[in-house]
Amino acid sequence: MMQDEQLSLTLRALGHPVRLEILRILMARADSCCCNDVTDCLSLAQSTVSQHLKVLLDAGIIERKAQGTRNNYCVRTDRLEAFGTSVARYLEQLGNQAICEKSLASAS
Repeated sequence: MMQDEQLSLTLRALGHPVRLEILRILMARADSCCCNDVTDCLSLAQSTVSQHLKVLLDAGIIERKAQGTRNNYCVRTDRLEAFGTSVARYLEQLGNQAICEKSLASAS
């Protein structure tokens, strides 16, 4: 399970529609792909795509593998699974807290 700081970092990284689309592109490709491959799928400049890849990379959601002169990117599915588990547990805790507060309010 992710700690709150890592959970927050991951939420911020996933909080942009372009980064969500980049993840879809990377997941659709069984093998890893380079920045230009991603750029070809989007109507954005290569520099913009690079910036979004860096945010995802810094958050640990994707990884970079050097292959010759290219840097290829692929999704860290283990990190996405940990993120999903952490979000589910966090929401469960919030729900339990809300139930507890309702019980206390009705008891008084």
